[in-house]
Amino acid sequence: MISLKRITPADVTLFKTVRLRALHDTPSAFSSTYAEECRLADAEWTARISEWSGSASMTYIAMDADAACGIAGGYLHQTDSSRAHLVSMWMAPSHRRLGVGANLVHAIIAWARDQKARTLELIVTSNNDIAINFYSRLGFAFTGKTASYRNDSALNDL
Repeated sequence: MISLKRITPADVTLFKTVRLRALHDTPSAFSSTYAEECRLADAEWTARISEWSGSASMTYIAMDADAACGIAGGYLHQTDSSRAHLVSMWMAPSHRRLGVGANLVHAIIAWARDQKARTLELIVTSNNDIAINFYSRLGFAFTGKTASYRNDSALNDL
């Protein structure tokens, strides 16, 4: 049985483990890198939990028994609380196409609605067709905004 767990400061090791797995597994899906985040001290991971699951943010980890198998976060836009952002979405390869990723996204959608956000935005890398199709199936649509992907100038953030 898969459950969703809101991260707390007590989850620093779990959070660090799943985030690093995500960065290692799918490096072009994130603006940060495995090498950058490997260097973070536990105190920095704890501070991130406060940022990623605070008064204007929420992060869930999908748990299969005692093992993390996915992560997704959301935060409110700094100057426009009617806009929220879906970030750090990742599923372990062993748990893809089982509906767990959709459950994570739906949990962030519910959180955003509870915060009175009217839109939920995300960024997806231009080469990530699987994620683009996944988000399309969930009702997301392109805005037309693009930016250069910071880790590879041949790619764009959509």
